[in-house]
Amino acid sequence: MDPQPGNKSTKRLLDPVDRTSEVLFGLIMALSFTCSISAAGAGREDVRTMLIGAIGCNIAWGLIDAIIFLMTSLTERAHGIATLRALRQATDPGEARAIITDALPPLVAGAMNDADFERIHLNLGLMSEPPEQPRLHKQDFLAAVGIFFLVFLATFPVVIPFIFLRDPIVALRVSNAIALVMLFFAGYSLGNHARHRPLRMGIAMMLIGSVLVMITIALGG
Repeated sequence: MDPQPGNKSTKRLLDPVDRTSEVLFGLIMALSFTCSISAAGAGREDVRTMLIGAIGCNIAWGLIDAIIFLMTSLTERAHGIATLRALRQATDPGEARAIITDALPPLVAGAMNDADFERIHLNLGLMSEPPEQPRLHKQDFLAAVGIFFLVFLATFPVVIPFIFLRDPIVALRVSNAIALVMLFFAGYSLGNHARHRPLRMGIAMMLIGSVLVMITIALGG
């Protein structure tokens, strides 16, 4: 419900879950290309085409994800401004409580009493007037750039073997191994952030990736 600029962008850029999700997204996009190549019959031209496709796709999706982030930030900021105005116009305590409850996480709202809601209502009423229209700010664009590079750079660890190794079969196996390590650390990071068995979550993420890679290999990858 905070209509002030910049807060959401900085949080999004630094939040471990969001950061890991962006890396996973880029990794999965890269794997969709590297695992589609038939290593047994692939030539250098096939590898080159795959590399161009993988990098180009992640550039495109990095841009799309960054633009979606900016649109989402603008929409959420507009919703925050509208919510604040509606709350200021509310004269009935029940209506004000409903607006505040809708804006807060259920766990937080459920722990509050009437005095808490009244205090929030009063404090928000004393805030400075929000802007007429939501705006994007420097922090938003910096976060969008960070999101683009997270998606784009996640491509390189899994395609580097194809650049430096001439044997496509060896390159594919090394690429798959790198992808599995990245999947493990991504799962571990999510589990660590959630404080819920990070090692198990890392292994689970890696096993899911392993199954996908094995299926691809069995089908001729």
